[in-house]
Amino acid sequence: MTRKDSIAARFDAARDYDQAARVQRIAAEELARRIARSCAHAAPLRILEIGCGTGFLTLELLRLFPDAHITATDIAPGMLARLAARIPDRERLTPHRMDAEQPDLTGPFDLICSSLAMQWFENRARTLDLLASLLAPGGQMAFATLCAGSFRQWRDAYARAGVTCPVPSYPPLATLHEEWPLSGAGLWQEAEIVDSPASPLEFVRELAAIGASHTDHPPATGSQLRRVLAAAHSNDPFAVSYHIAYGQFRRALWPGVFVTGTDTDVGKTVTAATLVRAWGAAYWKPLQSGTDDAPSDSTTIRALSGIDAARLYPPAATFGASLSPEDAARQAHTRINPADIGLPPHDAARGPLVVEGAGGVFVPIAENYLMIDLMVHLALPVVLVARSQLGTINHTLLSLAALRARGVRVLGVILNGPPEPIGRNAIERHGQVRILAELPPTDPMGPDAVRQLATHIPSWTDVTDSVQ
Repeated sequence: MTRKDSIAARFDAARDYDQAARVQRIAAEELARRIARSCAHAAPLRILEIGCGTGFLTLELLRLFPDAHITATDIAPGMLARLAARIPDRERLTPHRMDAEQPDLTGPFDLICSSLAMQWFENRARTLDLLASLLAPGGQMAFATLCAGSFRQWRDAYARAGVTCPVPSYPPLATLHEEWPLSGAGLWQEAEIVDSPASPLEFVRELAAIGASHTDHPPATGSQLRRVLAAAHSNDPFAVSYHIAYGQFRRALWPGVFVTGTDTDVGKTVTAATLVRAWGAAYWKPLQSGTDDAPSDSTTIRALSGIDAARLYPPAATFGASLSPEDAARQAHTRINPADIGLPPHDAARGPLVVEGAGGVFVPIAENYLMIDLMVHLALPVVLVARSQLGTINHTLLSLAALRARGVRVLGVILNGPPEPIGRNAIERHGQVRILAELPPTDPMGPDAVRQLATHIPSWTDVTDSVQ
């Protein structure tokens, strides 16, 4: 019997699942609330649920999205049978036996979700990539899974009894975040659920009742378990902490990158032109300001990169004043509505899309809306442009921390200026980031210079095959 067969058999045998699965119900309801918030403006019509069990999350999804069709999957046929008996509406629900690590569906799905099944994956990163490929452009994944810190009290009881704990080690949030696919932006947040079983022995029985007693490590013998139970009884009342990671990921509408900087005038536009040239990419500047004092960045990009007009998309808004987009709009007696800013229609023939922001990560766009909010919305991985000179370490690490705190995937950093190996090394080590290129000072700046700078840029395939 394979590992997956053993897990499926234990869940099939879990006849008292609904009565014992208190934490699973709470986690599913919380995940549903998070999904509802993220889908407030666009309800999904095609939903794939992974590890549906007896339907805690399924029922919430049916309630939240009455026009959606849900394909509910599980590796345990017994669980699917119970779900089908509970929800017989085949117009809205299709039960389907499937191992998420070997999906046999083609999609596309607007939403792929799973509550407390992901911890059974043998290869999370690979599985997330496979599932992301089933998303429609702009679609999202939403997961709840166990993370580091779970079952702390139970592990302590094993330690006090001098017995090796068979409970698996669960990943920290940082590891989960780095495993998101490169095709979009994702964020993990942690919450703790404290459960209070009637006794340590009842806790063991309830794990078996929900089919969660499978372990990849040798279980405790009878005498060892008695010592563990005795040690656990010393904590009165007995409680068990479940640390739940809630993750949400949105696939980008168009393959590409968002170019931002650690500050203004760090060379974003020249860098963007270099990327366009190196990758045969399209270009879009969503918000352009400062045209009273200089040509627009779109005009500069076309002159430097030689991009044809068909791959140059007009800004969503243009302002004359050399100010932040919010202040430039205010001076023009108008306001920017962030809801009006969306990626241009995808055209694979035009290559990847290079999107250039204005200023740095926290530049204001509108009231309570910053440049980083736009990055989250567009769901493109970021290329961070920084100076190579003194001071770049602090500015770059602060920008990286801000981006990652919002779940924005960082593709890499490009350093502009004379090579500074000490600063580069510090950014790589402390920022845990790839330096995509170091672009040396070039004078005069023009198409020939950009053509030469483009030789420093790794290929689009190289960049997208790497995982930061």
